Amino acid sequence: MPPRPKGAIELYSPTYFAACTLGGIIACGPTHTAVTPLDLVKCRRQVNDKLYKSNMQAWRKIFSEEGFRGIFTGWSPTYVGYSLQGAGKYGFYEVFKNLYGDRLFPDANKTLIYLGASASAEFLADLALCPFEAIKVRMQTTVPPFAKTLREGWTNVTRKEGIGGLYKGLYPLWGRQIPYTMVKFASFESAVNAIYHAMGTKPKEAYTTLQQTGVSFLAGYIAGVGCAAVSHPADVMVSKLNADRAPGESAMKAVARIYGNIGFRGLWNGLPVRIGMIGTLTAFQWLIYDSFKVSIGLPTTGGH
Repeated sequence: MPPRPKGAIELYSPTYFAACTLGGIIACGPTHTAVTPLDLVKCRRQVNDKLYKSNMQAWRKIFSEEGFRGIFTGWSPTYVGYSLQGAGKYGFYEVFKNLYGDRLFPDANKTLIYLGASASAEFLADLALCPFEAIKVRMQTTVPPFAKTLREGWTNVTRKEGIGGLYKGLYPLWGRQIPYTMVKFASFESAVNAIYHAMGTKPKEAYTTLQQTGVSFLAGYIAGVGCAAVSHPADVMVSKLNADRAPGESAMKAVARIYGNIGFRGLWNGLPVRIGMIGTLTAFQWLIYDSFKVSIGLPTTGGH
């Protein structure tokens, strides 16, 4: 890696990690919010696969009954929750990747470092995401929505169930998000290395920033398709749990009951929609994240 220009942000310094945290907010909050219409239909079809015949029929029906605002049901908890999650996911990933790979286990297999760092980061990030995910899913899977705003949703849940009601989906959320993020980051890093290897023998720094961010976008899409498939059954279960868990019912009993109702095949409801959504989402997140890093003088992720 070439020497850093004078005055540039020092790699792996507190300022560097803070910048990566900010980059995660910028990458995740707006992108997740932008695909709220897809997420809305996905969640409703996961909970009731007979509700709509197709995505287009779903959007037409929602628009006719609830207006344009209805298509973006759940956007506010999505924006806040995934901004916080993005901060933790990307910021802590950089922290743990440096800690595990450079300080604690410098000779370890790189893929294992990526997997460990991303799992650790997502574990913490989901603590911030969980309350907002609970409200988002309830807003999106009830017709009409049980709340129209984030504040109303928060009040409705905590008034009836206390703060614990906002965290009743935490274990399934970990079950969905941790494997998802492990695949997302490890496959992204591997894809970046493979793309640069296929492009020739030049080091990453020899390519233009446009080419480097283009690699990030392509590798991000590859990673997104993989992590969507890996995490989909847990995603279905999170939607089901938040929409159909009886008061006082334990998470394990609820999971067993729901699985008994939908079976293995039911865990894959909405998969094509989610692959399209997550593949595109992940590609743009990596593009935005690495473009932000480049704009403040930092190198893109991977490939070195």
